[in-house]
Amino acid sequence: MAYQLNQKIRNLVPYEPISGTYDIRLDANESYFTLPDEIYEKALKAALSTQLNRYPDPAAKGLVRAFAEFYHIDPEYVTAVNGSDELISLIVSAFFEPEDELVTVVPDFSMYQFYAGVYGVKATAFPKKEDLTLDTVRLSAYLKSGGARGVIFSNPCNPTSLCISRRHLLQMIREVPNCLFVVDEAYMDFAEESILSVAHEYPNLIVLRTCSKAIGLAGLRLGFAIAGETITRALHAVKSPYNVNTLSQCVGTAVLSEPMYLIRCNEQIISAREALYKGLLKLYAKFRIFDTIYEPTTNFVFVKTKLAKDIYDKLLARSIAVRFMGGYLRITAGTKEEHKRLFEALEEIAKELAL
Repeated sequence: MAYQLNQKIRNLVPYEPISGTYDIRLDANESYFTLPDEIYEKALKAALSTQLNRYPDPAAKGLVRAFAEFYHIDPEYVTAVNGSDELISLIVSAFFEPEDELVTVVPDFSMYQFYAGVYGVKATAFPKKEDLTLDTVRLSAYLKSGGARGVIFSNPCNPTSLCISRRHLLQMIREVPNCLFVVDEAYMDFAEESILSVAHEYPNLIVLRTCSKAIGLAGLRLGFAIAGETITRALHAVKSPYNVNTLSQCVGTAVLSEPMYLIRCNEQIISAREALYKGLLKLYAKFRIFDTIYEPTTNFVFVKTKLAKDIYDKLLARSIAVRFMGGYLRITAGTKEEHKRLFEALEEIAKELAL
C-alpha cells in the first residue's frame, strides 16, 4: 500500500493570505511605517558586524533585554521566539496532551484551533456574544465546571478589534488557577488594558507579544512570551536551541532600542485608526453601505456588512486590498493618502450598488 498522510493533517488547507500586487494593502494589519534611514543603517551595521558562521545566541539576550527595557519589565520572564506563530505552536504542542481540553473563543485568530488540530489536542470553541464581546463570567464558569487544561485568545481580538478589560481578565485568571491562560496581546500597543507588567505574578498565565504590528517588523518574524519563572524555564527547555536567527536578533535589538521613534509611530497609527473609523462612520451615515462598524482598539477596523464580498471584489478591482471574512471586512489603518483612495472607492462602490 502506498504511503498515506495521517488523519489529522490529511485534509488541512494551507493558510493563504491575499496574493498579487496591489497599490494599497490594508489587509494584513501591518504597520504602514518603514524604518527611517538612520535606524535602518544602525540595524544593518549591527547585523553586518556579526559572525554569520556561528550559531545565534540561543537565549537572544540582547534582544530580550531591549524588549524588556522598552516595555519596562524584567527580562528574566521573557522568551524570544521566531514569530508568535512559532510560540503558539510551541505552547499547544508542549503544554497540552491529546486528552487535554484547550478552549478557544470564536470568532478569534484562526491559528489557535489550527495548531490544536495539527497536534491532536482537543479544542473546544466557546462562542462570544451576539455583539462579538466575550462574556468573561460565562467563560470562567465553563472553565471551572469542565476542567479545561487551558484557554487561548487574543486581546484585543483579531478580527473583532474589541478588548477585554484588564480587571475582568485578571479576575478570570485568579478564579481558575488550575487552567493555563494564554493571552495574545499582539495588538495591545493600540489599547490600554495590558496585563504584561504582572504576567510573571500568575503561575497559570502566558502573555504573547509580537514585533509585527506596532513595532513594524513583520518581515523579521519576532515574538515574545512573558510568564512566571516556572513557565519561562519550560519554554526555554522546549524551544529550538537557536530559534531566533542572528540577523533578526540584531535588527530587532536596534529597533527596540529606539523608544521615542516607536512611541511616535504608535501614536500616529492610533490617530490613523481613529481617522479610518470616523471616515467609515461618515460613509455609513451617507450610504448605509455597512451594517455595523465596531469601535476599534487595534490598528484595524472590523465591519459587518451583507455586501462584504461585493465590496471586497470591487476594491480589489481598484487595486485596494482589504481582508474578506465571510459577512465581515477587516480594514487596516493606513496613510492619509491610502484612506483618501479607500473612501473615494467605497463611495463609488456604494453608488454602483445603488445604496
